[in-house]
Amino acid sequence: MPELVFFSGTMDCGKSTLALQIGHNRSARGLQGVIFTRDDRAGQGKLSSRLGLVTDAVEADEGMDVYAHIVDRVSRGGRVDYVIVDEAQFLAPVQIDQLARVVDDLGLDVFAFGITTDFRTKLFPGSQRLIELADRIEALQVEALCWCGARATHNARTVDGEMVVEGAQVVVGDVNRQAGEVGYEVLCRRHHRRRLTAETARAGALSPDVLPVAAEG
Repeated sequence: MPELVFFSGTMDCGKSTLALQIGHNRSARGLQGVIFTRDDRAGQGKLSSRLGLVTDAVEADEGMDVYAHIVDRVSRGGRVDYVIVDEAQFLAPVQIDQLARVVDDLGLDVFAFGITTDFRTKLFPGSQRLIELADRIEALQVEALCWCGARATHNARTVDGEMVVEGAQVVVGDVNRQAGEVGYEVLCRRHHRRRLTAETARAGALSPDVLPVAAEG
């Protein structure tokens, strides 16, 4: 039976790499798929992983009807055996409904990949709808690690290494940021609550003692 499967995890847990691997395995068996993505780090119409792998994809812009896109492709003589969606958290809930319709009405497997919560620990609307509709939810087995070595469970947005908790839900950035740019970092819950990033922790460790102890005479 065809399924809508949601592969979820934090940043750096290999979502895009797995999406590329699933596409490769199926194409190697002669199957043809459609790959959707949204706001990929490599630019529009690209699906890329941090390992340097990249492939062409369809940019699922806001307002696109993904179900109609697939129906149109098939109507024009194209072949579609499966659908892959990366950065699925950025899709609108109505687009997730359209993906469910692809499964139910067209009989195609849909593999969606995304993070569940934003930098404020709030669910992305697209991820929330996937949780509500998916036939199966799979947690990625590659564990991202906080700078302290604990399992990373939360995504943090940073500016110059300082964690921020206000702003638009979607701002494209990367974990490999340049100075002054928006960046992202994965943290354990404890350090996310304390807003303690790798850079601020390092700065704290290098700071002089706040209350220096005078030598006893």
